[in-house]
Amino acid sequence: MADFIKLYDENPNPKQLEKIVKILRNGGLIIYPTDTVYGLGCDFTNTKALEKIAKIKGVKLEKSNFSFVCNDLSHLSDYVKQIDTTTYKLLKRALPGPYTFILPGSRSLPNVFKKKKTVGIRVPNNSIARLLVTSLGNPIVSTSIRDDDDVIEYTTDPELIFEKWKHIVDVVIDGGYGDNEASTVIDLTSEKPLVVREGKGSLDIL
Repeated sequence: MADFIKLYDENPNPKQLEKIVKILRNGGLIIYPTDTVYGLGCDFTNTKALEKIAKIKGVKLEKSNFSFVCNDLSHLSDYVKQIDTTTYKLLKRALPGPYTFILPGSRSLPNVFKKKKTVGIRVPNNSIARLLVTSLGNPIVSTSIRDDDDVIEYTTDPELIFEKWKHIVDVVIDGGYGDNEASTVIDLTSEKPLVVREGKGSLDIL
């Protein structure tokens, strides 16, 4: 059964963080808070863990559209092709924040993502998510956890999330109530930004 670990956004317990990072390094799956909805994630260098998430989501790994959660923009060049100044300024304006930006993928991505022409990048305004990535040393591949309810798309209560996922994942982090609105998705691979999904992030940044 999964561990249920309480963490505070303002001052997450370093020992608990390290325990979660160790589980990620060993190929474990976690459910963790972001600045939008709770996410299901794993270490993006661990193929077995990635395959588990793809299976849970019912997709083929090579065709999946998972996003990469980063702690800031400093390692962006490791995962995306060179971007122009205008695009970089837009990213700096918006992040950290409730956005997913689709960018052209680089050749230095892990093998399983090598064929992907684009990647979705997230830098959430949530210190738990960003500290996990910092401690891990590379991005967390992430996907939103959806609810089976037709009316409520996303479960916001971590205890209810734990009840549902405790036999599927290795850790559920209780970071307080989540949001029920997903990130705004913006495609930056063409000449002009294209809004793919309007979510929590304001479009005023464009």
